[in-house]
Amino acid sequence: MSKHKSLLTLLKNDHIFKTFCHNKYNFMFAAQRNVHSSIENNIRLHESYKFGAKPTVSQKPDWNKAVSEAEKIVGYPTSFLSLRWLFSDEIANVALHLRKLVGSNHPLLKTAKSLIYNGRNNMQAWGLIVLLISKAAGHLDVDDMEEDKAAGVLHSQRALAEVTEMIRTSHLVHKGLVNITSGIYPETSELHDMTFGNKIALLSGDYLLSNSCAELAALRNQGVVGLMSSAVRDLAEAEFVGRRDNQNNPLPCVPPANRKGYAVKEWTLRNVLSAATLLGKSCQGTLKLAGHNDEIQEQGYEFGKHLALAWQACLDLGPFIGKESVTSFNLCSAPVMFHIEHNPSILVEIDKGLESIDNVDYAKVYDIVVKGPGIELTKQLQKKHSQKATEVLSVFPESDARTALYNIIAAMGDF
Repeated sequence: MSKHKSLLTLLKNDHIFKTFCHNKYNFMFAAQRNVHSSIENNIRLHESYKFGAKPTVSQKPDWNKAVSEAEKIVGYPTSFLSLRWLFSDEIANVALHLRKLVGSNHPLLKTAKSLIYNGRNNMQAWGLIVLLISKAAGHLDVDDMEEDKAAGVLHSQRALAEVTEMIRTSHLVHKGLVNITSGIYPETSELHDMTFGNKIALLSGDYLLSNSCAELAALRNQGVVGLMSSAVRDLAEAEFVGRRDNQNNPLPCVPPANRKGYAVKEWTLRNVLSAATLLGKSCQGTLKLAGHNDEIQEQGYEFGKHLALAWQACLDLGPFIGKESVTSFNLCSAPVMFHIEHNPSILVEIDKGLESIDNVDYAKVYDIVVKGPGIELTKQLQKKHSQKATEVLSVFPESDARTALYNIIAAMGDF
């Protein structure tokens, strides 16, 4: 226990990490106790699974409940942010250094908060999706020693789920780097905070990415390595698409003279590269590990891609339909993009952010967007991708894992 003394001291003195560790510890072992309980007590079953039809739910879907029940199906919380990671020396050191940034405005703090946020944007659910599609499809001609009997998935599939989360999280941490230019931080203390935060973000992101590469290599499957490598390539490419301010924050592109289809095309390109490819190829890779043919693997990719796009559309809607007031949001989110297609005059305000998005009057942009067609069109976009993901699920046999995926998709549409 002595080697963890520094982290335990941090957890006792920092409310955020203390609460996170306590909840994560309790939840993990509660889930383990329930893994062998009746599936009927863990998840609501749908009455029918007609091809292309949206599953029927008996009650109003709830995102947190859908994820919690789905985790019981695969045995225990899937996130790599488990105790074995939280109490490692490397993460302990990162946590200690991260605490030094409290009080500064480094973007890494916002990223750290998102890692423990219990909403639709939590990291944990990505690995969960990979394991659920693994269990829904089953596996063929695999050594019994390779199977995790309790969870019904392969050990290699669980490793791939962790790799998926590590790659996504490392990308988000790396995005927290600040572009420090001459004169941007005149105060010495603020410049020191930003520089120190950059070092932590760079090293933390590299640590996660290098570990994901090691885990991936240990799978000894060249096809899966190729899939995940191309997903990392797309994540990097996404950071160079479209216009950017000086801190590389995205800005909408100027639409062409014929604006028809501009919003969907622009939004899809950005989000396929930044999210959908990773989840899609992770789902494809996990089916490859299970010995399925190319056709089933392609279905896995389509499911992951459309689920990620539906998820992103749901997140984009959040600031515009939530009860809480927001001070900022993604200027390339679907509601904004649809409004630009409808009336590009909003770019007059958005273009004030060419140097820094902080110069944009978000309240003004918000008021313009909520009065236009963007929100309704985004809901339609979300439903479209949810429907496509649902149709792909219909090719897999009926199971508790498939039902859990249906419930997650249904919960996304709970606006």
